[in-house]
Amino acid sequence: MNEKWLVGVDLGGTTIKMAFINMYGEIMSKWEIVTDKTGKSITTDIAKAIDKKLEELDQPKSKLIGIGMGAPGPVNMATGLVYETANLGWKNFPLKDRLEIETGLPAVIDNDANIAAIGEMWKGAGEGAKDLICVTLGTGVGGGIIANGEVVHGVNGAGGEIGHITSIPEGGAPCGCGKNGCLETIASATGIVRLTLEKMNRTQTESILRKKYEETGHITSKMVFEAAQENDELATEIIEFVTFHLGLALANLANGLNPEKIVIGGGVSKAGDQLAELVSNHFKKFAFPRVALGAEITIATLGNDAGVIGGAWLAKTKLM
Repeated sequence: MNEKWLVGVDLGGTTIKMAFINMYGEIMSKWEIVTDKTGKSITTDIAKAIDKKLEELDQPKSKLIGIGMGAPGPVNMATGLVYETANLGWKNFPLKDRLEIETGLPAVIDNDANIAAIGEMWKGAGEGAKDLICVTLGTGVGGGIIANGEVVHGVNGAGGEIGHITSIPEGGAPCGCGKNGCLETIASATGIVRLTLEKMNRTQTESILRKKYEETGHITSKMVFEAAQENDELATEIIEFVTFHLGLALANLANGLNPEKIVIGGGVSKAGDQLAELVSNHFKKFAFPRVALGAEITIATLGNDAGVIGGAWLAKTKLM
């Protein structure tokens, strides 16, 4: 049987994750290439990588239906234009057109957090849910909102910017977006580290974290969660603060969507049930009771594969 494949591509700041995926969402082959940080040769690099992999697998290009790709920053889905990507120096970059010219395949483009949300909806923690919020807690805070099976893009591609919900209205820390007090400044890995260092500087509380910092010269969000599991006072206060604000932001979003699932992904989500339970407790306090009843807060299951699987789903539903 001549089974057709979809190409999922997830553009990151360090690597571009790529995969050939069948119509059932199963990964047939996956690999990574290094991201050209100037942004100039990305589409050429992707095209070469696809051809090289097909050659390795001894498969014809006719096997591929098309490409679904996620890129950082706001995206115009209709045109495949990436409005702005700070790290790659792109401004109004015609990613879809360039990708189609270089690869000879039809392409569809969306925001990287959106395709991760789609991936979790199709084959991950959100499987079966058509109304879904996905929040990714990494270096920053990304998100995707899916209503009735469709990603919410908004009027100019900036829908689902969960990380930029204002959590501290006055006197919040500056955010990369230009505002102050965004959720990203609190619930990201970098936000958790900043809060921890600030608290250590303000107080003399004995802490596992203080000792670790003296030994290693750095703190990670993973260390903070581990210390909280050991009932460390300073770490527990930080995690309480972080999960309070995350629970509050998600509750306010959920009151507008009434989702079935809220999926938490990204590096910070490796804290697992500890994180989900604390966020869930705060969420229930702030969500409309009926909304709270309908929503299950769960940890993402696809890890780094969420983006390529979401990209494949986009190709399957938009290009066929």
